[in-house]
Amino acid sequence: MTTDRTTDRTGDRTGDRSDDRTGDRTDLAGAPPAPPSRRRNLKRVLLATALTLGLTAGGGCLWLDSTSEVKATGTAECTAVAPASPGAGTGTDTGSATRDRDAVCGVLASLARAWGAADADAYGALFTPDATYTTYVGTHYQGRGDITEAHRALFGGFVKGTKLADSILGIRFLGPDAAVVTSRGDTYEGGRPQELSKVQTYTLTREADGRWRIAAFQNTRRQPVMEKASFLLSPGTVPGAER
Repeated sequence: MTTDRTTDRTGDRTGDRSDDRTGDRTDLAGAPPAPPSRRRNLKRVLLATALTLGLTAGGGCLWLDSTSEVKATGTAECTAVAPASPGAGTGTDTGSATRDRDAVCGVLASLARAWGAADADAYGALFTPDATYTTYVGTHYQGRGDITEAHRALFGGFVKGTKLADSILGIRFLGPDAAVVTSRGDTYEGGRPQELSKVQTYTLTREADGRWRIAAFQNTRRQPVMEKASFLLSPGTVPGAER
């Protein structure tokens, strides 16, 4: 009796398992093909949406860039810019202001010549010993030696064969021995560019030997798309010279 029960149980289990497996296989074999994956469809929708948004954004950027204009382009001839000072119009010695203006412009002209000649030593000599120099990518140099050696490397590498262009926006004297020059500037090869992509600030001091040198330089790359967008979103941010 024990044997029969064991056999029955074993047979039942084996038969049940065999039937279940066979049934499962039969069901799978006879099942219709699986529909397209929902994940694939979702990916396609997202890709199409991203492409549409990308094209729209790209077109918007092109429009912003093409409509971003600069009205205050500056003056290419530095000595043609009338110097401003806190004492202007109140008895300031016009002759002295003009001479100082010409001396400051001479420093910028010498800077351009040294750049064009790839002469790092002559370039560095136009800065004060403790001058600071900040590039448009945010690199900050401290001291004449640092500025000189950095430009020695640049003249043999990234900016090799280039020239400097600038267009003066203004010259301000903050007393008898300090001046601030703002300009639009750029580097170039071949012909001078019509549009200059950077805005620059030079702070100059007259040192003990009577010569003007650059104490600080700040270079900022203009971002036409971002500038135009900010003007559209917040018209109050438009500078007076650009209205």
